[in-house]
Amino acid sequence: MAFFDAFGVDLPKLIFQIVNFLLLLYLANRFLFKPVLKLLDGRQAKIRKGLEDAEAAERDRQLAQAEREAAVDEARKEAQAMMARANKIADDTRSEILDKARSESETLIARAREEITAEKERAMAELRAQVADLALDAAGKLVKSQMNGDTQRRLVDDFLAEVDTGDGKAARN
Repeated sequence: MAFFDAFGVDLPKLIFQIVNFLLLLYLANRFLFKPVLKLLDGRQAKIRKGLEDAEAAERDRQLAQAEREAAVDEARKEAQAMMARANKIADDTRSEILDKARSESETLIARAREEITAEKERAMAELRAQVADLALDAAGKLVKSQMNGDTQRRLVDDFLAEVDTGDGKAARN
């Protein structure tokens, strides 16, 4: 105790203060530190859960973005396929229309050629008949005599034969 007296420490007061301090420490621990620590732990858990939720939301956002991009790519592919089909249909239709037009034009050309040939032959027959009449009149005037029908017909046939062969001299005379 001499030690305590040397420093002027009253031992009963020191013990009373130590008991008060321990009691205060116990009460502070029980009613202050534990609830505050529990509150801090709860807050830390909420923050941790919030971070986990944020990470999960980020993963979900990235997954949704990937799905959206996949849907856009799929839509783009479908659009390209539709365009390709539409172009093919257009090309097929164009080819079909061109083929049909060519066929119709060839038919029209063939019909026109046939009509031209028929008209040419009709005109040639009409021209032959006129030429035959003119030849008979001319021959009758030149000969100034009556020929029999056989002689006239033979002369006309000879003349027509010369005209058909393209002998220009007979046509000019």
